[in-house]
Amino acid sequence: MRRHPLAMDAVLALGVLVAMVLGSFVEPSGIHGRPTFGTRTPDLPSLTLMLIGATALVFRRRRPKAVLAATCAVSLIELFAGPPRAPVPMCAVVALYTVAASTDRPTTWRVGLLTMTGLTAVAMLVGPLPWYAQENLGIFAWTGMAAAAGDAVRSRRAFVDAIRERAERAERTREEEARRRVAEERLRIARDLHDVVAHHIALVNVQAGVAAHVMDKRPDQAKEALAHVREASRSALNELRATVGLLRQSGDPEAPTEPAPGLGVLDELVDTFRHAGLPVEVARDRTDAPLPASVDLAAYRVIQEALTNVRKHAGPDARAEVSVVRVGRTVEITVLDAGAGAADTAAPAPVPGPAPEPGGGHGLLGMRERATALGGTCTAGPRFGGGWRVHAILPLETAGEER
Repeated sequence: MRRHPLAMDAVLALGVLVAMVLGSFVEPSGIHGRPTFGTRTPDLPSLTLMLIGATALVFRRRRPKAVLAATCAVSLIELFAGPPRAPVPMCAVVALYTVAASTDRPTTWRVGLLTMTGLTAVAMLVGPLPWYAQENLGIFAWTGMAAAAGDAVRSRRAFVDAIRERAERAERTREEEARRRVAEERLRIARDLHDVVAHHIALVNVQAGVAAHVMDKRPDQAKEALAHVREASRSALNELRATVGLLRQSGDPEAPTEPAPGLGVLDELVDTFRHAGLPVEVARDRTDAPLPASVDLAAYRVIQEALTNVRKHAGPDARAEVSVVRVGRTVEITVLDAGAGAADTAAPAPVPGPAPEPGGGHGLLGMRERATALGGTCTAGPRFGGGWRVHAILPLETAGEER
């Protein structure tokens, strides 16, 4: 039916033609008031009108309004012609159903009322039968039912199409959501890898340079620097193993079970920088209330990346200050450094080593992305009088996570 609609309409038109021809042999009020068959026969004009009306129904889907007009025209001609009378309006009923099923409701109301009243009024006022004859009332009833049935079919089709469209849109939304989550997870893992590698490799580079610098004159200090290199490389491997382990499936062996780093191990993080020759002072709230896991990890990574940048770019005489303070429903993290060449006689003498190399990585971008993902902010810029300042504000209540 869907592949060959024209053939389907031709079969329907043939069925309507047969029904009209058979109906033309029936006398509704025959012997004893009962319908009788064969007491009357259609004449040639009535057969011609029935054939024209049925032929027009073949094109009812292509030109529904034109077909309705044609079938109404042949129906009116039959009603004006007088007896013997054939049920030519049957083709107009099918055409009206097609118009109602293929247009909107206001059009169905206008066209349906016009067809119903027009055909019924002509049949009652001009037709050969009395105005109260059941054939006249039948025209009104059948045209009304055709309009109502066509409108119901159109509403049903629109409802089914809307459900199908919502299902397709939901499927597209699920696919887009899956792609978005994959992209976010890739970005998160990339940030973690960058933070781990940048931090530990920077420390390994510094300590290796120290060891090479003092190898001949102070072998004890060189041995201590190499021990720090070994410890930093071991920590880097452990964190890399834990980060890459996140890519494993739930059933894979050796999945990481240790928790993600947070401010609970901030002292250990600061000690690694102090061993690398960067004086770091820490000021923080000593409260027992834990931070949400995502905020705790983000705060740790922001401090780690900021101190790594200080060690790499601030110069050999730099020193850093770290502040972690709760303010209302947020936690504020500030990392300050005195910058290259800052004079501070109270600072301990730095461990000799090679000058840091300039870099242009993604550390600042990663810090901003971490803060933005939690609904916070992160700013970084030069300080008045020299040095650099990193300031992050992270909300304690994030989407989907409560304190």
